[in-house]
Amino acid sequence: MKRNSLNTFGFLKSDRRLLRAEPDFRPMARLLQVNWLYVLLVCVLAGVGYIALYSAGGGSAKPFAGPQMVRFGFGLVMMIAVSLVSPRVLRMAAVPIYLLSITLLALVLRMGHVGKGAERWINLAGMQFQPSEFAKIGLVLMLATWFHRIGNERMGNPLRLIPPALLTLLPVLLVLKEPNLGTATIIGVIGATLFFAAGMRLWQILLLVAPLPFMGKLIYSHLHDYQKARIDTFLHPEHDPLGAGYNIIQSKIALGSGGMWGEGYLHGSQGQLNFLPEKQTDFIFTMIGEEWGFVGGVAVITLLGTLVMGGMLIAIRSRNQFGRLLGLGIAMDFFLYCAVNLSMVMGAIPVGGVPLPLISYGGSAMLTMMFGFGLLMSAWVHRNERDPGQEDDED
Repeated sequence: MKRNSLNTFGFLKSDRRLLRAEPDFRPMARLLQVNWLYVLLVCVLAGVGYIALYSAGGGSAKPFAGPQMVRFGFGLVMMIAVSLVSPRVLRMAAVPIYLLSITLLALVLRMGHVGKGAERWINLAGMQFQPSEFAKIGLVLMLATWFHRIGNERMGNPLRLIPPALLTLLPVLLVLKEPNLGTATIIGVIGATLFFAAGMRLWQILLLVAPLPFMGKLIYSHLHDYQKARIDTFLHPEHDPLGAGYNIIQSKIALGSGGMWGEGYLHGSQGQLNFLPEKQTDFIFTMIGEEWGFVGGVAVITLLGTLVMGGMLIAIRSRNQFGRLLGLGIAMDFFLYCAVNLSMVMGAIPVGGVPLPLISYGGSAMLTMMFGFGLLMSAWVHRNERDPGQEDDED
């Protein structure tokens, strides 16, 4: 009888610890648990974008900076709203969101808007929308839900990996069809990262990546002419300085002319005299480097890196598989955005249509990234929720 009483007492004590660890599910309590420091950093980054786009507009809020801030305001409200949503609801919404993203990608191939040699946009309610950006978030949510449900102990069964592999391959193929090699690669890398983080065995990873080094020539032979031209231009930009090599040459000139401290706000020669192409979108960081110099560029990169590390820490702090994978997927998406764009404008990789998040002008990337940050905040707010059957860590 005494042992039963002790067991009962121990069980109740464990339950009380569990209840204390669980967050309060009232809306106001959830709102207080949002990581407001991270939200502040997001706002600071958007402020950097406003300053850069104001300069890109020739010292005016029109046509870039003003509309971008309106989108950010809407995205900020959406981010806070999504952060309050329970992970259980997000898991229930994963399949509809994923199917919606696939449907939009399919619609692009039938009725999409062609721009710069690719069919990537569709018109929704009078606005141009790029479904490939939304597809990345849909995939992260879907894979996090799938791996949460099957559990880490069943990852050793190769048959369990076939459905998520197909879920990853489908959006990659649809985006490649547009064609959009850069975004398709990012989607594939995000999927591979979540496979690894979910507990994929080493021999399974080696089996998947072993053929890749031997497929380079095959992949190159199936690229479109303009994609081959980008690779050739990357290797030898001086061969066509007024044509295919113009963008990257002007970008390097602008970055070099910035020096240590920059030429001064609104005084960048390449940007203000319109030598720099796509200065409000893909090459916005070049304007920052030209006007604010090496110091300004490093400050922006530090801010971007802080947001990436913050996302990773949120993933690590989560006590459930869904939150960990969701946080990691969003952080990896943001990191790849930044890494590809910065490498592109510095001439380290071929030029592609990948914007710098929250800084480059564009509605699709802005709103989908803010939705992703909302999912990240949801993982933080509900970080103390445990997977079913998970033992209490506190003794």
